[in-house]
Amino acid sequence: MNWDETTDEAAPQAADRLVGASADGEDQAVEAALRPKDLDEFIGQEKVREQLDLVLRAARARGATADHVLLSGAPGLGKTTLSMIIAAEMAAPIRITSGPAIQHAGDLAAILSSLQEGEVLFLDEIHRMSRPAEEMLYMAMEDFRVDVIVGKGPGATAIPLELPPFTLVGATTRAGLLPPPLRDRFGFTAHMEFYEPAELERVIHRSAGLLDVEIDPAGAAEISGRSRGTPRIANRLLRRVRDYAQVKADGHITRDIAAAALGVYEVDGRGLDRLDRAVLEALLKLFGGGPVGLSTLAVAVGEERETVEEVAEPFLVREGLLARTPRGRVATPAAWAHLGLTAPQGKPGASGQADLFGA
Repeated sequence: MNWDETTDEAAPQAADRLVGASADGEDQAVEAALRPKDLDEFIGQEKVREQLDLVLRAARARGATADHVLLSGAPGLGKTTLSMIIAAEMAAPIRITSGPAIQHAGDLAAILSSLQEGEVLFLDEIHRMSRPAEEMLYMAMEDFRVDVIVGKGPGATAIPLELPPFTLVGATTRAGLLPPPLRDRFGFTAHMEFYEPAELERVIHRSAGLLDVEIDPAGAAEISGRSRGTPRIANRLLRRVRDYAQVKADGHITRDIAAAALGVYEVDGRGLDRLDRAVLEALLKLFGGGPVGLSTLAVAVGEERETVEEVAEPFLVREGLLARTPRGRVATPAAWAHLGLTAPQGKPGASGQADLFGA
C-alpha cells in the first residue's frame, strides 16, 4: 500500500502516462491520504516488513537511533512510504530530500548540521548524489561527524562538526550504481519486489474504502491485472475508474465498468499503454520484429531514446514481449501473439524456434 514516492526522472512519467496526465494537487493529496501509517497497515513486501520490524523494535528497546536503511526497487513500490513509517515507528521527525538536489558537499553539510537527534533523513535517488557530497556522507553515517572546509588552497582549514545521531533512509531504483563504501555503511538493506495480483487487489480494496468507492472483487481484479505489479499505478487507475463509474454508471465498479474505463485510458489487459504498444507495433510492423537499434526504434515512435529505454522497455522486457540482444531490440513470440500478428518466416513467433540472440 505504498505508492507515492519521488523516483528517477522517467519513473513518474511511466505512472502518469498510464492515466493520461500528471497528478494534480488534489491527486497528490489523495495519494498522501492513502498511504499506510504503520507496518501493520502496509500491504505486501512481507520479508521486508518482517525484517524492518525487528530492526525498529530492537532500536526502540535499546533506546537508540535506528540503523541506517537502504531501500532499493522499481518506482512506485513504497520506498517513500516505508521511510515515513520508519519515522512514525521511531516517533521521530522526518526530513525529505533527493540526490539530484545535493550537488555540493556544502548542500549536504547544511542539511546534516540542522538535523535533530534521532531524526530520519530520507534521501531519495541516492545514487544521483554528487561525488563530493557522497564522500562527506561516509563520515556522517559512520561517525556522526563532518569536516567543513573553510577557505581555499593551501590556507584551507577543516573544521570538524559533530552531528546528533540520526537515521539515514536511502532509496534507489539502481542499487548497482551505489559505490560499495556507501552500501556497506547501511545497517539494513532491502529490495522491494513487484506485487502479486492478489496483493494489489488488497491494496485496491483498502483504497476504495478510503475513497468511499464501491467495488466488486471482479472489478478490483480487473484493475489489479493492469497495474504492472505496482501499487502506485493500481491506485491511480482506481481513481480514474472511479471517475468513469461516477460519470458513465452509478458509481459502482464492476469488472465491465473497470474494463471499459481502462479502455478509455488506453491501458490494455496486460497493462500496456499507448507508448508500450507504439514501441511493439513499430518493432513488429516496421522492422519485422527486429533486431533494431534503440535510437532507430525511438525515432520510429517519435520519442526520445531515454524515454523508450527507461519508461517502456523495462515493463516490456519483464512481460517477455521484448528482448535486448547484442544486435538490437527483438520482439518475442509473445509480442506477436499479443498484437494478433503473424511473424514472418524465420522470425521469433513464426516457428517459435528462431534464436533471439543471434550467432
